[in-house]
Amino acid sequence: MKKLILCCLLLAGLSSAGFAQNIEVGAQAPDFSAMKIDGKTFTLSSLQGKYVVLDFWGSWCKWCIKGFPDMKEAYAKHKGKVEFVGIACRDTEEKWKAATAKYELPWISVLNPAANDLVKVYEVKGFPTKIVLDPQGRIAKVILGEDPEFYTYLDSVLK
Repeated sequence: MKKLILCCLLLAGLSSAGFAQNIEVGAQAPDFSAMKIDGKTFTLSSLQGKYVVLDFWGSWCKWCIKGFPDMKEAYAKHKGKVEFVGIACRDTEEKWKAATAKYELPWISVLNPAANDLVKVYEVKGFPTKIVLDPQGRIAKVILGEDPEFYTYLDSVLK
């Protein structure tokens, strides 16, 4: 019985230590802070009241890079109605900054914080993954891969 209680306490501690939370449509998106390109701190909750797209990507991910032109087009089309936040994963600071500059990414760009791995927090299963948050900060849509459904969905909610 003591082992069972110990295991339950350990699991409870892990879930509150930045590991996967309730990531499903309708759930509140976990807040986080991460470093932006300019070295300042970005906090997700600062965008409360707007639609937000969390884009989990990496400089090493060919599909992520292939999708940048379409993402830039969607970003320009819906600017003012939605904020994009690119979360560079499995990258060094140097590679992240170089890729952001090379591909001229116009949206907020942050480096996945090692201390609070957002890939685990948001249960990312592959790259790219786009998570759309509604203005109340709830998860509205999760799209794995570079899928045209993402753009169709954005167009429908941001008309």
